Amino acid sequence: MIPDFPASLDQVTTQGLAPEVVSRVADLGRQIEQMAADQARLADLVGLDSASRTQSWIEVFNGYVGVLVIAFLVTLIATPIMRRLALANGVIDHPSDPRKVHRVPIAYLGGVAVYLGIMAGIFTSYVGINHPSLISFHDSLPETPFGVLDYRMVPPWILLGLTIIMVIGLIDDVTGISPRVKIGGQLLAAAALAYGDIGVKVAQGVLMPTLGKLLHNPDLFYSIPLGFDVPLIGSAINVDIIYWTGTAVIAVFVLGACNASNLIDGLDGLLSGVTGIATVGLLAIALLMAFTHPGPRDAQRIILCMAVLGACLGFLPHNFNPATIFLGDCGSLLLGYSTIVIILTLGDTGRTDFVIAGLIVYAIPILDTVLAIVRRKMEGKSMSDPDSDHLHHMLKRSFGVKGAVFIMYGMGAAFAVIGVVLAASGAKFVYSLALLCASFIVVYSMKIARRKQLEQQAMERAMPAPAPAERASEPESATV
Repeated sequence: MIPDFPASLDQVTTQGLAPEVVSRVADLGRQIEQMAADQARLADLVGLDSASRTQSWIEVFNGYVGVLVIAFLVTLIATPIMRRLALANGVIDHPSDPRKVHRVPIAYLGGVAVYLGIMAGIFTSYVGINHPSLISFHDSLPETPFGVLDYRMVPPWILLGLTIIMVIGLIDDVTGISPRVKIGGQLLAAAALAYGDIGVKVAQGVLMPTLGKLLHNPDLFYSIPLGFDVPLIGSAINVDIIYWTGTAVIAVFVLGACNASNLIDGLDGLLSGVTGIATVGLLAIALLMAFTHPGPRDAQRIILCMAVLGACLGFLPHNFNPATIFLGDCGSLLLGYSTIVIILTLGDTGRTDFVIAGLIVYAIPILDTVLAIVRRKMEGKSMSDPDSDHLHHMLKRSFGVKGAVFIMYGMGAAFAVIGVVLAASGAKFVYSLALLCASFIVVYSMKIARRKQLEQQAMERAMPAPAPAERASEPESATV
């Protein structure tokens, strides 16, 4: 039989324990209380909350909100300046294409203002490293630097990629360049990410578990480096399969995102608004990862989200219908590149499920691009042939420009919520919900896009056959 434990110190002494034991326990308790008091005073001295060591998501958001404010203000002010420069130098979009909404010339170079806003937000984070009153980095960041740079700094390779994309798009807006040169610039920007090891680990999250299951050894996820040596004269070069596969993934993602954003930039305020909504979803996932799966790129990811969101909000008042300035290829390629960089960093710890969640958040441009490829393939057209059957074109014919834009905003918000829920829960039903929504949009869009073709086929079938008198004039074939 197990005896009852004493409920108080008095009961301990009455049960025959030595007084020196009781005194020792009491002294230990007083020492613990003194240490707790000293710890509380030290926490107050350095400005920490002694009651709780865990920051809330709103505190983390407030710590980085300076990046958003600076990006917003710089873009808001720079946009009318770039508009004047565009008008003065003839960088104008003339309404020569019937697919275009505007009927008066509209200035380009809005993408340069967005670039300046994003860069201003990023440089604000650099200054904030030595000025905590400007930027307050969250507590869960790792204690050791990431590589040779401070883990709180957005890597220069991302800034290089942003600059390359902006310059390529700017040249295309001003003078025009061939599609091959434009794709070459996008690949160069993707190479900058690969060189900085940004997004390369996305392939690791797919290859390592897959090979581990095939070889019946799940520990291969972290234990076996996948690579081989290429012999050379007197030496050898190691080829890392994970790195080069990740590099290919980066190239595909960058090309896809840049051109997807370019395709949906067809209505006033559409791309900047959809990107802003998607960035809100990506920011929610970034904050979630900072609490649940902290890594060395947490601060970088949050800063990028804040900078892109601030730039979109600063540009949207000038770009919303009726627009006074357009993003141009400079802006559309830049927003696509910025968004995919954030999505690629979600997989930096090897968690491809977060990357999938990020792609769902940005599903609207992806779906529209897939529809355009399938539609043009079915019609026998080239991939570069323009048409007026994109999602926003079909919605515009039924609901007008503003109505179509708001509907697209709502669709983007729905996919953003689905992506965030997927990242937070990992529930399989969320995948099913995303697939259901995407399938409905695809099927319905394809049906509307092919309506003219179906009507034309029906008219041809309904035409009467040629009269006998018409056929009588045709020469008869010889018979034996």
